[in-house]
Amino acid sequence: MSTAEQNKARARRWFEEVWGKKRREAIFEMLGPDAVGHTEHGIMVGPGPFARLHGAILTAFPDLEFVVEEIIAEGDSVAIRWSVSGTHRGDFFGVAPTGRRMQARGTTWHHYQDGRLIEGWDSWNADGLLRQLTQ
Repeated sequence: MSTAEQNKARARRWFEEVWGKKRREAIFEMLGPDAVGHTEHGIMVGPGPFARLHGAILTAFPDLEFVVEEIIAEGDSVAIRWSVSGTHRGDFFGVAPTGRRMQARGTTWHHYQDGRLIEGWDSWNADGLLRQLTQ
């Protein structure tokens, strides 16, 4: 199996384990200790800050469901197109629970080194999601 194919499998596993099965410990298994995450909520270094964000998102949307729509890879770089939905049941960055369903789409770009996720970039319509909750 080529490096690109192995990294596609790693990216799919990330979404299945971290978001699908909601396994916090998978973050520590798959992220390198100095992994950099470029998120809509700022830059994070290491698995700890991402695990805290993960927990906050799952508290806000306990039924969160990601669907991986497409994955493409070249060498150590992987692009993932996804959609997400969930019901707003907890505080989400200052927005009190509304009980509303939300849907969003986004892309994530992973960079792997020696089989570990070392850098990632998320791009999604955070403003559109907040509008779904507040309007």
